[in-house]
Amino acid sequence: MKKTGILGLIGLILVGFVAGCVSETPTQTVTQTQTTTSPAAVKVGSEGNTSIDTQVLKQYIDSIPAEQLTEEEKQGLLWMREEEKLARDVYLTLYEKWKLPIFQNIAKSEQTHMDSVKLLLEKYDLPDPVADEAVGKFSNPELQKLYNELVEKGSKSEIDALEVGAMIEELDIVDLQKWISKTDKQDIITVYENLMKGSRNHLRSFVSQLEKYGVTYEPQYLSKEEYEQIINSPMETGQSD
Repeated sequence: MKKTGILGLIGLILVGFVAGCVSETPTQTVTQTQTTTSPAAVKVGSEGNTSIDTQVLKQYIDSIPAEQLTEEEKQGLLWMREEEKLARDVYLTLYEKWKLPIFQNIAKSEQTHMDSVKLLLEKYDLPDPVADEAVGKFSNPELQKLYNELVEKGSKSEIDALEVGAMIEELDIVDLQKWISKTDKQDIITVYENLMKGSRNHLRSFVSQLEKYGVTYEPQYLSKEEYEQIINSPMETGQSD
């Protein structure tokens, strides 16, 4: 009996030891990386004009914590705010000249593009260069000069006006690509990608209109390969890629 009691005691000690080891084993925590899905903020109209749902976009932007911006990121936001205004203003001016519906329709879309960039200016407490909403007025002298030149060219004929539209959208795409390459902020990238999707759609629309005049548009800013890839692909809708 004495031997049996000793063995039982040893067994209890071993069980306690094993239980203690198990309880001291660190608990494995599975960390789930939160991924924020880009919003389906792009809306395509009958003329191919691509507006952005700024309410949907704002919800997405607000869901991402603000980070410290670099000087290049700030410069990009200020530039794109006015460049989108340039597109809107040129189209409004050329619509008054030629009364082509495409200019009026896309000008409305460009207003939503302007508003989209403004959401980022407000989030990051940056001064708005578009203090004056008046058509044809710009804070940036380079954009002021470009506006004047584009309006002058577009006032020569309807074909020139449509070519100006295509040129603006090309320039927009190239500039957006540049600014995207200079940031790692997902909210900024998402806004730029939505703007770029709109610009690709607008480029398709202007080129399509030129084809009705029997004009084959030649790219001014994009490479021939990239231009052809855009023109030969369908209108883009929905969620930003």
